[in-house]
Amino acid sequence: MFSFFKKKPQVTDISWLGVDMHSHLLPGIDDGSPDVAQSVALITKLNALGFNKFLCTPHIFKELYPNTCDTINPALASIEEALEKAKLNVEIGAAAEHMVDENFEIGDELMCLPNKHILIEMSYLNETPNIEKVIFDLQIKGYNVILAHPERYTFYHKDHARFHRYKDMGVLLQLNLLSVTGYYGKEVKRTADYLLEHKLYDLAGTDLHHDKHLDALTKAVESGYLHEKLGSYSFKNKKLFNS
Repeated sequence: MFSFFKKKPQVTDISWLGVDMHSHLLPGIDDGSPDVAQSVALITKLNALGFNKFLCTPHIFKELYPNTCDTINPALASIEEALEKAKLNVEIGAAAEHMVDENFEIGDELMCLPNKHILIEMSYLNETPNIEKVIFDLQIKGYNVILAHPERYTFYHKDHARFHRYKDMGVLLQLNLLSVTGYYGKEVKRTADYLLEHKLYDLAGTDLHHDKHLDALTKAVESGYLHEKLGSYSFKNKKLFNS
């Protein structure tokens, strides 16, 4: 019997997002990919899932990963050369994920996404005491501030008003895709669901470091779950970064 209520086919790729604006795919400079071969392997598999542009964001964290332009740009160049040899038709660029702690300074070493978008993070356990002042100071200097994975900060799990405060300040919020799968735990997923429900996210990224992340992401994409969960959300990845 013919049915007027046919189930929509599942979308099993991530081309609807297209641009990954937060990852740790540059080789050997933080806790992400250890070498060029692994970087190429990860990018190849992510491209097969539907990503066509990668804006890599290694940590700049003075205590653990004291990266600068002098470490990030050569790592990017090594990947560009390897991808060209592999004949992989993707775009790639580099910025950074800046740790805002007592060592953070607004200076020449800031590595930004296009149009002065700067990705910042905090400790997962404690809010940076002067975070609002840092954001204000960045904005005064013309930076567009993106707060990485707000759903993962444990101190906000019972203080959702802080998310609304950031939005009132003009901060863009970035979702880690794996957060909605429960990969980081129930509280992170619950917080991500709140942010999605209230339309507080602006961007999404993989925050991919290694094969374990890739395997979980692949399962979520190829099962159709990620598109069903997020495919209709108006993320700005392509609008802001697909020039």
